[in-house]
Formats: sequence, structure tokens, C-alpha cells
Amino acid sequence: MLNFKQVITFAYDYEYENAYDLTKKKNFSAPKIYDANGDLSKRWYVYFSFRHPETGKLKRVTPYYGNANTFTTKEDRLQVLIQYRKVLLKILNQGYSPFEDNTEIHNKIINAKKVASSIPAQPITPEPKIVIPTTPIVETKNEPEIEPVEETIEEPKLKIDEAFNFAINFKKQIVSVTTFRSYKNRVDFFLNWIYNNRPEIKTIDDLTKKHLLDFLNDVLYKTSARNRNNYRTELSSIIQVLEDNEIITTNFVKKIPILKSTPNRNKTYSQKQQEAIFNHLRETDKVLLLYIKFIAFNFLRPLEVCRIKIKDINIENRTVQFKAKNSPLKTKIIPEILWNELPDLTQYKPDDYLFAGDIIGGPWETQLNNKRDFYSKRFKRNVKEKFNLGINYGLYSFRHTYITKLYRGLVKTSSPFEAKSKLMLITGHSTMSALEKYLRDIDAELPADYSELLKNKND
Repeated sequence: MLNFKQVITFAYDYEYENAYDLTKKKNFSAPKIYDANGDLSKRWYVYFSFRHPETGKLKRVTPYYGNANTFTTKEDRLQVLIQYRKVLLKILNQGYSPFEDNTEIHNKIINAKKVASSIPAQPITPEPKIVIPTTPIVETKNEPEIEPVEETIEEPKLKIDEAFNFAINFKKQIVSVTTFRSYKNRVDFFLNWIYNNRPEIKTIDDLTKKHLLDFLNDVLYKTSARNRNNYRTELSSIIQVLEDNEIITTNFVKKIPILKSTPNRNKTYSQKQQEAIFNHLRETDKVLLLYIKFIAFNFLRPLEVCRIKIKDINIENRTVQFKAKNSPLKTKIIPEILWNELPDLTQYKPDDYLFAGDIIGGPWETQLNNKRDFYSKRFKRNVKEKFNLGINYGLYSFRHTYITKLYRGLVKTSSPFEAKSKLMLITGHSTMSALEKYLRDIDAELPADYSELLKNKND
């Protein structure tokens, strides 16, 4: 007869899908995690109660450890136990019982596994295998009793900082360095607000929608609606990780509405302004001028320009590959007007950055945001202060300026749809609707003079 631990171990390696019968009375309590209040020197485990067939009452079952306690960080240990809990809940719903012979259901899993293994599949990274301990369980001070009891014992709640640290570390594995840093900064700011303004919140279960609303309102009053909305979006993404991993039951941030906000828009430069800036930089800062021309002529974003390495430029085809905002890798041609501005690229190492601070071509080991800020501050110092430009003018304005110029040039010889279709290939917008929204936002699409329609017939 298979014991219950053997069943769990096998089910963890291969989860057998089966429909749940929710009409029956539950014979078990939801599995919970004991984390010893975060003490890594003690054993953590998953525990639950099952209805005894003779008494009809719920009794505690021997807790399950697996190999969770071999992990040395709270986040890793918790992540393993979360997976154990999910698997345990699934097999309990499929009819497993610690008081019965589960061989028949176990054999069904074996047969299903054999069928699945005969079907070619893409290789995947296996989840950690549960290892059944062979040593007897030893009582530890302050641990819940492991002997069978008549009812379940409430699981110690996860501390709020530990829950958010788990979500942050989870995000770290799937997002870029820049995005991760943004998540972490906002979470740190939020937790600091909790400690200073809501010290009564100790665990993640204490956190409510009202607390998030209070925090977001505080951000709104001190900054802006746009910043408040940004906090809402990123905190919702973090809390969604907690819901997906069954640490909380629901992501209540989704129910908090987005506020209407009017962002500061980068204005386009006039022809006179653009020529004056280019002439000035031609004499004073050629590195910044070339950086701007990649934004203006190749329609790249400042961060995208900062990512370019020498090896990303195909000299033969005159193309450049880069990580774009909306795709992992994008290729664009380098137009002749920009290509003629480039130095001899063969003199540089392939891993050199095209823009490396004060020079063209070289190593530059710093964070991507620092690189963008370097050129933004340089532009402010060398251009904005020189020409007394307002807050609505920046590096991004050159992209708006030249997309506007290009669209108005195309629409002179073709229909608006044809012009937009050609423009999509050049700007890199993924959809026509996205391009049209962008053109509306920068006022690139203007009607012809409609004076004749306003005149009276007798005029």
C-alpha cells in the first residue's frame, strides 16, 4: 500500500488533471504553510487536517516538509512550500486520502504519465523534486503541535515585508533590470509609508484596499495624478504575483480606478529652433549632436540609443539592431543622412558602446538609466539653458519633430492611409492604431485650410 507521502511525491513530478466535484462536503481543510515566524533555524512545512472516516471529525495529518528546509533564504523556502501546497490541494481535490489505499488513483497518474511521455514535447526546466525525509519528526519549541487534533490550527501569517520581498524576487527573474529597479523603488517607498503611517499592519493579511487607497491619495496630494497612477500600476503587478502564488486571495488593487491625468507633452521644434540647435552643437558638442541625430533620423528613443553597441551595427547592410520598448529585438535601416555622420566603425571593439559618455565608441559600465540621464543633463546644460527652452522641450522632442516632418512630406504625394503605412515601417509602431494615436498626440496630422467653408456666399 502506498503511503500518503509517496503519493504527494509522485504527484509533484506529474500533476494528474481531473475535474473537481465541488458539490460534496469537503473532507479536508485547505493546506497551509507554517514558517516559524521567519526563523530559518526551525522547520517550515505544509499542514492540513483531514476528516477521519471513523469519527467524522477533522484531524491534523502529519505535516509535509519535503526538501524545503534545505533552502537558506526565506524567499526560496517559501516558494518551494507554496508549490507543495498547490500540489497537495490539487491531489486532495482529486480524492486522495491519508487514511485509505490510494494505489488505484496513483496508477491512473502512472498511465497518464506514460501516455504523455510518448508525445514529443519541447524540453522544459523541471521543478524541484520532493524528497521524503526518512528521519522521525522531532518536536521544536514554539512549533504548532503535530499530533492529530480535532480541528485545524491557524497558520502564522506572512509578514508584509517578506511577502513583498517574495514578489520582488519573483519579478526579478522575468523583467529587465530597469523594470525591476522601478518595481523595487516603488515597493520600498510603499513599505516605508506603511511603517510610518500604518504601523499596525504587520502581516500581508492585514493589508486592505483602504490602505492602498490612502497611500495612493497621499502620492496624489504630494506629486501628481500621473505619478499616482504609475504607483497603482506597478503595485498591482506586484500584488498580482502574491495572488498567483496563493499568498493572498485577491488583488484588490485592480478595483482601484485610474485617475485622469494630463501628462507634460514634449513639443516639436520649429525649423528655426532645430537648425539653431544643430549649428550650435556642431561647434560645441559633436557627440551630443550625433546622439540627437539617432533620435531624430532613426526615430529611436533615448534609452534605445544608449543600448547600441558597435556589434549591433551591420556595416554591410547599414542596419542597427536594438532592444525596443515594445519588442525584445528590432532592426532598422540607418538612413544615408545618418550613416554619413558615423565614424569608421571598424576601429572599435565589437562590445564597445557606440555612445560612451564623452566619446564615440568605448566601454561604459554603468546602469542604463545613468547613461540616459547623462545625456539628458548634458542637453539641459548645453542646449536648454542656452536657448531658454521650457519644460516641454527635451531630447524626445526631436523624435516628434522629425516624425511630423516625415508624415507631412509623405501625405503630400499619397493618401493618409498610404502615408501611415509607409511611416509604420520607419517609426517601428506595431499597429496602425498606435501610430494614429501617436500622430494625434503630437499634432502631426493637421487638416488643410478650411477658410472657404467658413465664408458666406455673398462675401
